[in-house]
Amino acid sequence: MPTYKIRGIDVDFPFEAYDCQLVYMEKVIQSLQNKCNALLESPTGTGKTLCLLCATLAWRKSLGGFSTGKIERNGRIAGGKLDIVPSSQSEDRNLPTIVYTSRTHSQLRQVIQELKRSSYRPKMVILGSREQLCIHEEVSLLRGKVQNNACHLICKTRGKRQCTHYSRVADYVKCNPHLGDEPVDIEDLVNIGRTFGPCPYYISRELHKVVDILFAPYNYLIDRGNRKSLAIDWDNSILIFDEAHNLESLCADAASFDLPSWLLTACISEAKSCTDLSVTRREESNDKSWNPDNFAILRALLLKLEKRIAEVPIESKELGFTKPGPYIYELLADLNVTHDTATKIIDIIKDAAVLLEEDKQDKSKGTGCRLESISDFLQIIFREKNNSHANFYRVHVQESEANAADVLKGKPSRTLSWWCFNPGIAMQEFSRMGVRSIILTSGTLSPLDSFAQELKLDFPIRLENPHVISSNQIWAGVVPAGPSGRSLNSSYRTRDSLEYKQELGNAIVNFARIVPDGLLVFFPSYYLLDQCISCWKNMSQANSTTIWERICKHKKPVVEPRQSLTDYMAKLKDTSTSGAVFFAVCRGKVSEGLDFADHAGRAVVITGMPFAMRTDPKVRLKREYLDGQTHSQRDGCKVLSGEEWYGQQASRAVNQAVGRVIRHRYDYGAIIFCDERFEHRNRQTQISLWIQPHIKCHSKFGDVVFTLSRFFRDGGSRDAAKLRSIPREDTENIKEEKNTQPLDKFYLDSFLSMRTPDQGCSSKSLSSLLEAKRGKDSSLSENIFPANRASLSPFKESQDFKLNHSQQ
Repeated sequence: MPTYKIRGIDVDFPFEAYDCQLVYMEKVIQSLQNKCNALLESPTGTGKTLCLLCATLAWRKSLGGFSTGKIERNGRIAGGKLDIVPSSQSEDRNLPTIVYTSRTHSQLRQVIQELKRSSYRPKMVILGSREQLCIHEEVSLLRGKVQNNACHLICKTRGKRQCTHYSRVADYVKCNPHLGDEPVDIEDLVNIGRTFGPCPYYISRELHKVVDILFAPYNYLIDRGNRKSLAIDWDNSILIFDEAHNLESLCADAASFDLPSWLLTACISEAKSCTDLSVTRREESNDKSWNPDNFAILRALLLKLEKRIAEVPIESKELGFTKPGPYIYELLADLNVTHDTATKIIDIIKDAAVLLEEDKQDKSKGTGCRLESISDFLQIIFREKNNSHANFYRVHVQESEANAADVLKGKPSRTLSWWCFNPGIAMQEFSRMGVRSIILTSGTLSPLDSFAQELKLDFPIRLENPHVISSNQIWAGVVPAGPSGRSLNSSYRTRDSLEYKQELGNAIVNFARIVPDGLLVFFPSYYLLDQCISCWKNMSQANSTTIWERICKHKKPVVEPRQSLTDYMAKLKDTSTSGAVFFAVCRGKVSEGLDFADHAGRAVVITGMPFAMRTDPKVRLKREYLDGQTHSQRDGCKVLSGEEWYGQQASRAVNQAVGRVIRHRYDYGAIIFCDERFEHRNRQTQISLWIQPHIKCHSKFGDVVFTLSRFFRDGGSRDAAKLRSIPREDTENIKEEKNTQPLDKFYLDSFLSMRTPDQGCSSKSLSSLLEAKRGKDSSLSENIFPANRASLSPFKESQDFKLNHSQQ
């Protein structure tokens, strides 16, 4: 296993590292050593996850040994009740904990597989929900908050109804100090529980107190309640957000709420049920555990809130009713809901949840407690004593689709919203908690400036990495006009015209004919997707065949959201045509996180800029908020304007969709921008940096057909045939073809623009980098990398490597 000395740290890496992998690991270690934040983009297929793990764990190992074989660390004992251990017993008291998060458990499962491929064995655990980890025969069948409440209830209960799995956890963890020394996943924890009896959920909660690295979904860090439940020394900890391209919207959503009238009505009904239940218990069994007066007060308060929302004057259905964020306290003060009373209301709701859960268990009901949404709503509003966070919010009330019950009662159906427009609220809390470094990484973070400005954090370390593929593995082009020479532009001025839809359809017919196997076509919106497909199905050409029929002649169609990835893969295997075409939408499920490697995605077509609807209240208010921040900005403080944010959100959605193809070193594919607006330089500069050098603008559609046909005939097809001829077990000995020129050119063109502000970079020092890459000089200039980069092993022009998905 090769070892690279990067900034003085020995990093074991399972394969001979690519140039961009060494650069990526250097940036990770620089961030950790300098106790600063990093924003790192590296395309899918460049081994980002493996690099991140190896670099982080190598740095952590340099500070002291891992906690393997132990059940105590940093003064905490797993499975025990002691909170403090004498310093003589805890040599690693000040060693940082690494918290590695991603969006989903399926993504975390892949990360743990990468950890298994590395040589590092830190003590670790993965956190999951009860839905994934509970093995209790009754509670495991429940979902959401009702499951959480049921679990709390049976864990507290004594006697026959107590959860036997919960009671076995402490002893099992104490008797198995090596648990977590080898990488374990959700399935491994469940298997332990089923085999030996302890609860997998509470095993993970105990074990997380003593680990070196903790794996969890985003919400364990972003959500305040989840974060408070973690026994982690946040001071000096390392937070890693993988697949972080949606982090800003997730942070904002986690700090916001919507209260529709149907939900408020359900809460009122539950409050009445609690009142009735508590009265019945007092009368029938003299059970005075619950005070019916409290639930009656809660119901009365919610009825007043419902009335108050209904009385809000809405002059325009499109604009709704909007007030500055602090208005929420004025609205609630009319109901006598303040910081002091909110705490009491939350306590009453906790009692209500327990009472309703007991009743549901007795009657075998399975619905959740809606009242808990009111508790969440109050906790967000009254999170800080001085209410300073309210300045980042807007109160909004709008008419919503009325349900049948509201129509019968003659009540307006409305939604009360409190929207957060500063995603940095969650991130800034980490800084106040003393977190050492925050690393955000993804295959598609571009444009980086807007990302950093939205999160209100300083990211002195930044990187936009090139890909490991060669230039003959990608075709990227702008197609401003279709086969008839008419412009392709999906803006609202032209998108509804028959000429545009026909021209786009005829272009896609050509792509379906040229592109082998799988073709992905992304539209800016579901509206445009539906309009185009409807037109293509109904409008026939001179020869009486519709555009849709001509597309189907070459590829079997699949349309989001009515059909799924399973349908697409099934049609892709059908040999009666030359593949399948997936019609989907930017920001839709298909564009987020799905892998269309190899034949599943040989080309992606972007049919336009996926701008959000300007009239959407949330979009409109976000733009107004940012413009207000711009006008009040201080000198030297860069603030994103509403228009900049609006455009860059669309660009990031394009980058996400484009990232579905070219998923590994030996993949190849085409990226086709079918909108004349992509000809503009400012649009192209917001495309992921690794794609930019390959983009060519084609004034004639014939040139597109010619070059695209040649690409699939002479380029990718030849490479694919070569790879198919190699047995899988022999791929470890494949040599990478010598092809340094495109990558050298990339660094020459791009490295100056992506260096951090504290890094000088002259053309002479850049030449030193390229010389070192070719093995002519073992040192790298300090002008490029400010710390001890001279110890980094020389780059090699040709190197052995394993063709393994861990490099992907």
